[in-house]
Amino acid sequence: MHGTDHRRWVGLLGGILGLAVLGFSPLAAQQSGTDWPQFRGPSGMGTSPDKGVPQTWSQKDNLVWKVPMPNPGASTPVILGEKIFLTTYSGYNVPGQGKGDMSALKRQVVCLNRADGKVLWSKDVAAKLPEQENIRESHGYSSNTPVVDAERVYVFFGKSGVLAFDHDGKQLWQADVGSKLNGWGSAASPILHGDLVIVNASVESESLVALDKRSGKEKWRAKGVKEAWNTPLLVPVDKGKTELVVPIQGKILGFDPATGTQLWTCDTGISWYMVPCVVAENGIVYCIGGRSGGALAVRAGGRGDVTKTHRLWTGNKGSNVSSPILHKGHLYWMHEGLGVAYCAELKSGKVVYEQRIQGAGQVYAAAVLADEKLYYVTRQGKTFAIAAKPAFEQLAVNDLADGSTFNASPAISGGRLFLRSDKFLYCIGKK
Repeated sequence: MHGTDHRRWVGLLGGILGLAVLGFSPLAAQQSGTDWPQFRGPSGMGTSPDKGVPQTWSQKDNLVWKVPMPNPGASTPVILGEKIFLTTYSGYNVPGQGKGDMSALKRQVVCLNRADGKVLWSKDVAAKLPEQENIRESHGYSSNTPVVDAERVYVFFGKSGVLAFDHDGKQLWQADVGSKLNGWGSAASPILHGDLVIVNASVESESLVALDKRSGKEKWRAKGVKEAWNTPLLVPVDKGKTELVVPIQGKILGFDPATGTQLWTCDTGISWYMVPCVVAENGIVYCIGGRSGGALAVRAGGRGDVTKTHRLWTGNKGSNVSSPILHKGHLYWMHEGLGVAYCAELKSGKVVYEQRIQGAGQVYAAAVLADEKLYYVTRQGKTFAIAAKPAFEQLAVNDLADGSTFNASPAISGGRLFLRSDKFLYCIGKK
């Protein structure tokens, strides 16, 4: 198999991803259940406590509003209070506009009104050149989801760096985390831990980088993070401690998030690059990955090579792109290309169901869960609502069919579902 073939699914990155998860953070504890302040929501694992999220919708039914995006992008919208923040790009390799001139490439940080989708402000960020000439899968140059707290919104634009803005759009700082490029682009999303902004800069410098969230000053850098397009997970362990966990090609690594010191490593048996986000519960990390499949569970908190002592089980089913949901003793996910939905037991890894879904096509977006329903969004704009239980039940299929591409993962806020394509942002809910 050619190298370009065995890597073909990484290109979605950013909004899919993707590609990032934290199991817990102080940020999550500060937000209400109606906010979606980071990639995969307040828990960092794609789950929402909201009730009343619609099960069915269309271009007419349960559509609160639909607004055209000023520019394309694949990042997930994040929501705090009455504001939505997302990123876009313009000037170069814009779908439908020809290749253009690389010198015109810009990113935008956009703030919208949650009530009606009206753009409140948009700020341009010039690209540091040269950029990647082509991005596979055409997800573009703004695939990293922002993270927002009560004071600032933080964005990551790969080689062009990490930036912080206040909620009125004033740029506060910009920091460099590396200058390397990749044909699959950049996509991992920043997370917050205490006073730190932590970024997986695997593409840019094969490292994790922690920045002071007030000044952008680098606080620590951990090397050896290779072939990883996911966002690290903050995992609570014994005695009130927290570890920073990131899967890379062939391994899962555990770090001290305060210092960047590597604490442990565990072999995964997955030989591919790692795109899906991990999830965790009770100090156990659950990981899927690999184009040909792969899954495992490992207990955090160890030291050194913990493959023989802390790895609990391995499996041969997985996903190369889309990220899973952990719910009531089970792990749920969709394969990115086969249209197959999976459910596995957390305690053993045993696959409970493996169900092909008619018409699913490609699923790059990370799954979300609300009100005992799983939502799987396809690149073509279909959303499958599946009962969150270990017996497969398809509740609905909703097709927006607007001709655009849905690479971004959904957001949930105030009982409403926010779906972003490269052309539109939808607010789905009961009016």
